[in-house]
Amino acid sequence: MLSNTQVADKVKDINAEKSGVPHIVIIGGGFGGLYAAKALAKYAVKITLIDKRNFHLFQPLLYQVATGTLSPGDIASPLRSILSKYKNITVLLGEAVDIDPDGKKLILNDRELDYDSLIVATGASHHYFGNEQWQKDAPGLKTVEDALEIRRRIFAAFEAAEKETDPAKRQSLLTFVIVGAGPSGVELAGALAELAYHKLPDSFRNIDTNETRIFLIEGLDRVLPPFPSDLSAKAQDDLVKLGVQIKTQTMVTNISDRTVTIKSGENIETIASATILWAAGVKASGISEKIAEKTQAKLDRASRIIVDGDLSIPNYPDIFVVGDLANFSHQNGQPLPGVAPVAMQEGDYVAKLIMKRLKGESLPNFHYTDYGSLAVIGRNQAVVNLNFIKFSGFPAWVTWLFIHVYYMIEFDNKLIVMIQWAWSYLTRQGGSRLITGKDMEVDDLLGINNTNN
Repeated sequence: MLSNTQVADKVKDINAEKSGVPHIVIIGGGFGGLYAAKALAKYAVKITLIDKRNFHLFQPLLYQVATGTLSPGDIASPLRSILSKYKNITVLLGEAVDIDPDGKKLILNDRELDYDSLIVATGASHHYFGNEQWQKDAPGLKTVEDALEIRRRIFAAFEAAEKETDPAKRQSLLTFVIVGAGPSGVELAGALAELAYHKLPDSFRNIDTNETRIFLIEGLDRVLPPFPSDLSAKAQDDLVKLGVQIKTQTMVTNISDRTVTIKSGENIETIASATILWAAGVKASGISEKIAEKTQAKLDRASRIIVDGDLSIPNYPDIFVVGDLANFSHQNGQPLPGVAPVAMQEGDYVAKLIMKRLKGESLPNFHYTDYGSLAVIGRNQAVVNLNFIKFSGFPAWVTWLFIHVYYMIEFDNKLIVMIQWAWSYLTRQGGSRLITGKDMEVDDLLGINNTNN
C-alpha cells in the first residue's frame, strides 16, 4: 500500500507528463457524486458527470412518494439544471459498463472516456441475502420506479379490498408486511399507519381501513439498531401507538404466493399479505464487481469496494470510491453507514484531495464527522440523536422537517415540499395517491385471481 507521500509523488509525476486541463470523471449523480462535482467546479479542471438518470434524487424522502404524500418531481432535480452554472462540468446520460484502470479509460454503454481521476459513486441496490427470487413479491425502495411501484401496490390493495367479499382475502389485502426495521423500514411503517388509520378511513364505503394490519419485521432485538437503545425504545413505543405490530428477533424464511413465513426462536408463523415491502439490506451496484475484477480490489459481503484511508482503490490512487459503494472501515473498524451525510463528506473530501495532488500536495486520510442521526415515526413523532443531545417527540419531528428541507438541492423543491407538508399536516389530505402503470384491473396489478367479481 502506498503512503500519502508516495501517492502524491506518483500523481505529480503523471501530471508532469500531461498537457492540458486535467479530466475528472464522476460516475453517479447522487449525494457523493454531486458534492464532488460542485466542489471541483471552482477549479481549472474538466469534469464529466455520468448517470443513468438525468436527475438527482433525494432518496431520504422516497418513502413519502411510496405512500402518496409527495410526488416524484418534489424530490428530484434535473442534473443539468443543478450544474448548469458550472461551465466546466459536462453531464452525460449513460451507464458505465467496464473500466481499463491501466489505460485510464472508462467504458460506457455507447462510448469510451479517458480520465485523469475517476470518482465512482454509483450507490447501492436491494440486498436479499441470496434470495433474489423474493424481489418480485417484496420490492425494495431505492429509485423513483421503486417508489411508484410500491405506491401502486399499496393503493391497489385498498381498491381491491373495497371490492372483495371474502373476509380472508380482504384481510390479506389489508395486511402490509415491511421487512427490516432500520430508518427506511420504520419511516415506511409510520407513513403507512398514518395513511391507513388517519387519511383513508373516510374514503371507502365497503371497508374500514382501521382494520389494516401493518407488520414490521426485524432480525435484531430492537427497531432502529444504529440508534441509542433509549431512542429505539421510544420509536418502538410510538410505532405501537400508531398501530404497527412489531416483531423483533424474527427472521424471514420464505416469501411466496403473497405469504411471508417468519421464524422467531422455534416458533414459525405465516402471514398472508398482498403487499410485502423490503427494507432489510442493500447491496453495492453491479459496477463494483467489474472494478474489482480489473483492479484486484477486495469486496465485502455486500459487494462494496474496500478502499484505502483516502477513499482510493489500493494501488490505483487515481480511482476513488465514495458513498454506498465504498467500504471505509478505517475509523472504528466498522464500515461507515450508507447514509447521505457520509456520501456528502466523502465526495467533498475526494474533490479537495484531487486538487491537492494536482499541486503535488496531499491530505490526511478521510475522517467522517458524525453529526448525528434522526428518523421520523409519524405525525409529530420522531427521534433525533445529535451525539451531544438526544430527544424525541414534537421537537424531534420539527428538527427532522427542517434538516430534510435544508439538504434538498433546489429551492423550488424545498418550497413545494414545505407547502405539501403544511397542507397534509393541516388537513391529513393531499399528496399524490395515483395508481399508475399498466392499464389493468387492480386485481391483476396485485396478481390476485379474484373469482368473486
